[in-house]
Amino acid sequence: MADVENLTDLFIHKLRRVYDAEKRLIKALPALHDAASSPDLKAAFQTHLEETEAQLDRLDRVFGLFNEKPDADTFHAIKGAIKDGEDAVTLDAEAAVKDAALIAAAQDAEHIEIASYGTLRTWAVALKKVEAVHALEWTVEEEKATDKRLTEIAKTLNYRAAEAPKEA
Repeated sequence: MADVENLTDLFIHKLRRVYDAEKRLIKALPALHDAASSPDLKAAFQTHLEETEAQLDRLDRVFGLFNEKPDADTFHAIKGAIKDGEDAVTLDAEAAVKDAALIAAAQDAEHIEIASYGTLRTWAVALKKVEAVHALEWTVEEEKATDKRLTEIAKTLNYRAAEAPKEA
């Protein structure tokens, strides 16, 4: 963050990180979809992949509002959540247990995104970038809706996972 001298610089720095997150999630979500056994969970992952692709386009527009080219800066927190998702994909467990692990990793990523987009939206307000505020608010609401959808799916799957046979 050596190049950060003002709020606009900080905004662009954070924007580059969420850009990295979305690009990584676009690559990761198909594996989560394929590993899920619950039809509802598969559908949630597919819907979120489509939303994430649209969010990346929205980020391109936000970069333009700041006369910046879209560029990614490694977002280490999202890398950790994606690693947890990769671990869940390879989990050798009952289907409901694996689905519970997939949801947990996905919700970790959602919470990171909700916090990051919320921060960006707040900074865009302070910077008086109204178009950016609207674009970021739209994304925050999508991320919250995805988190809520995953929570609803987890309510059922977690009980199934709790009933899964235990190894002796």
